[in-house]
Amino acid sequence: MSRNAKVSTMAEQQPTHTQNPILPRSSTLEGVREWLYNMSNNLPASIDELPSGFYDALLLQGTRVDHAEPGRIVCSLIVPPRLVNSGNFLHGGAIAAFVDIIGSAAIFTTGAKSSGVSVEINVSYLDAAKSGEEIEIEGKVLRVGRAIAFVTVELRKKTGKLVAQGRHTKYLAVTSKL
Repeated sequence: MSRNAKVSTMAEQQPTHTQNPILPRSSTLEGVREWLYNMSNNLPASIDELPSGFYDALLLQGTRVDHAEPGRIVCSLIVPPRLVNSGNFLHGGAIAAFVDIIGSAAIFTTGAKSSGVSVEINVSYLDAAKSGEEIEIEGKVLRVGRAIAFVTVELRKKTGKLVAQGRHTKYLAVTSKL
């Protein structure tokens, strides 16, 4: 690429054809750039006006709390179409978000005043859950200290087969001793 060549942003790119919004037209850099542009610009203009917390509500709608005790929470959900990928399976990003949110809920079951902010999150994807399939999401606190909390979250099919396992480390706001 020459020194004077301009690198264009997605906002400056214009789509050149109609395509399936789920898959890029081609695996070339231009094809992927066009696909991302189309994906980001097919949203309504009012999307930026959605309230804070909208994402959590979108993810959690339909989730039931089946059991809660100090340090543990168990929820269930029938995988809705809004949370699936192009293969009709629960999206990996949604799984990671469940690790975050259900892990935070587990921290709250210990009586913590805050669930803190994420320091590290890790997810192992072990199987797929299809749209319409019921899953169980269990969050367990490994440790809540003065400054750091550690949780594990597992997503399982009703058969008991593990879909994903996540670990989440959160920094808890330290209160002043004054």
